[in-house]
Amino acid sequence: QVQLVESGGGLVQAGGSLRLSCVASISIFRIYNMGWYRQAPGKQRELVAAITNGGITDYADSVKGRFTISRDNAKNTVYLEMHSLKFEDTAVYYCNALNWGGSSWSPTFGSWGPGTQVTVSS
Repeated sequence: QVQLVESGGGLVQAGGSLRLSCVASISIFRIYNMGWYRQAPGKQRELVAAITNGGITDYADSVKGRFTISRDNAKNTVYLEMHSLKFEDTAVYYCNALNWGGSSWSPTFGSWGPGTQVTVSS
């Protein structure tokens, strides 16, 4: 059974920084593409950052230049460095493995971790 456990969220002032971590109990973690999603109240979950098994990264326009995704395959962990945080970044952040469908990413696993709350005060 896959387990995804996110951590590192918190309350931060606008302009501040946070580093999120996600430990994934996935066998052969290194072969998976991984991503970070977020869900704000009343909104759909959206993908904000992706990293392929080869280390290629991609970002939603709303976070490009402010967020950095990385991975440590030895620790089965994917990270999200967030800088210049804005009020609109407030959300619960989740990680998941990703499948590429030819034109977009989709989550691999149907079960999600608990997420980690990021709250940015304006």
